[in-house]
Amino acid sequence: MTKNGITLSANGMTINLDPRHAMPDSVNFVSHAHTDHLPNRKNGLILTTRETRELAMLRGNDLINHVESLDEFKLYDSGHILGSRGLLLDDVFYTGDICTRGRGFLGGANIPKCKVLITECTFGREEFIFPQTAEIVKRVNEIISEMFHNGKPVLLLGYQLGKAQTLSYLFGHWAPMYYHDSVKGMNDLHTWLGIQIKEGIGHTEAEARGLLDKKPWIMVCPLLSEGNPFIKQMKSKFGAITIGFSGWARSRQPLYGRKHDYSIPLSDHCDYDELVRLVHKTGAEKIYTIHGFVEEFAAALNKMGFDAQPLKGISLDDFFKQ
Repeated sequence: MTKNGITLSANGMTINLDPRHAMPDSVNFVSHAHTDHLPNRKNGLILTTRETRELAMLRGNDLINHVESLDEFKLYDSGHILGSRGLLLDDVFYTGDICTRGRGFLGGANIPKCKVLITECTFGREEFIFPQTAEIVKRVNEIISEMFHNGKPVLLLGYQLGKAQTLSYLFGHWAPMYYHDSVKGMNDLHTWLGIQIKEGIGHTEAEARGLLDKKPWIMVCPLLSEGNPFIKQMKSKFGAITIGFSGWARSRQPLYGRKHDYSIPLSDHCDYDELVRLVHKTGAEKIYTIHGFVEEFAAALNKMGFDAQPLKGISLDDFFKQ
């Protein structure tokens, strides 16, 4: 573990996993296009999917010197967002961000066998158990139906890349449906990449044409707080109701809440039980935890009989000596 992220050395190669800076004379693996996983500098070979590169370019980050495959590596769909992958090198599997639960056009992750597992544990505490997707869809449809009956527009709030496209797909049967301008750009790229998402116009055009005055309607927006000027305007001018989607809706800590009218625990990450099943499925002899409740999840795994520890300041050279 370095200041630049996770670095492996194997077979005469240096491999950087989701590095802050892509380095020369090495392979730099980028698991997906969320900004906290994209490198700021791009000086070496970048291994990632075409979808990740296209999504990164839309966000102003061109992953130059890009390849989609290398003989020594196997990539596995991580089920997180479009184009996301985990990486298997020899007997080491790095999950990146991962979700084993299907959501709309996204299938659950593919999990390989390995000896050493490096897994994220964003929701690696027992309080984070999420409902099945079908249960969430049923509940949200009930809320929208009630709001539409009362003539109230609804804002569906999810991360601009990933959650917003899932929401657009799952609830595309409602009409009229509009998109926040930033979401529309992401949706259009997903459509170009082969994902069938309902077409819709952006909020600026919809408001300019007076369409938002004709209530009710539904709009997919980024995950903005209730204090955001855009949300305040939508509520004061149009009486919109907000439904926020995040795994943090399950948190016992009010700090994580954004005070939406409704908070729904839909996540693009594994919940606690899914993380445990992931570990079982890999058959890993050693587990390293990263990103999230690393101490808590490693301790829980050790109580179950696994050999687990947080990946903090550990030399990974030992991976290939086992």
